[in-house]
Amino acid sequence: MFDLPLPIHPNAYARGVPPHFPSGDTDPSHPFALTLSRRAPADLMSGRAAPLVLACFATLAEAMQGAIDHAERIAPDAAPQLLAILDREERLVLAGAASDHAVAWCHPVTSAVEARGVVTEASQLRAQAVRAADWRETDLAQRLRHRADLLDARLVDPLWRAFAARALQVAA
Repeated sequence: MFDLPLPIHPNAYARGVPPHFPSGDTDPSHPFALTLSRRAPADLMSGRAAPLVLACFATLAEAMQGAIDHAERIAPDAAPQLLAILDREERLVLAGAASDHAVAWCHPVTSAVEARGVVTEASQLRAQAVRAADWRETDLAQRLRHRADLLDARLVDPLWRAFAARALQVAA
């Protein structure tokens, strides 16, 4: 049961903000999907924690531009949103935090050893977040969870690691 992939169905709205992508759509035949992470407690408890598909794109460059377009519509005082680009098999291609009209892309890990280190560090941050929440330090717990999510965003599928790293070099 747990090894079956969750279907990612396109939805019309992400937290009340209608997505508008002139170059993207929700055509499932496109190989890259721009998604929004849904980690709010209500989403986790309701089972809606699967990422929300904002749009689908034919190329990675178009998906990256779609993420930037999405970031430009985020209110300046809004919390950062974790965006991810997935391929048609739902493998992570690239992820980043969108806020302040920009996307801070997370550089992918380069090896399995580095991936294990990232997983260990993210787990430790989540354990610290639980302790902070127990101490009623909600802001600290939220920041720790966000840092852990950003570390997890580096866990690009091995198939895409070199390609994603090169795409970030070209974009810079």
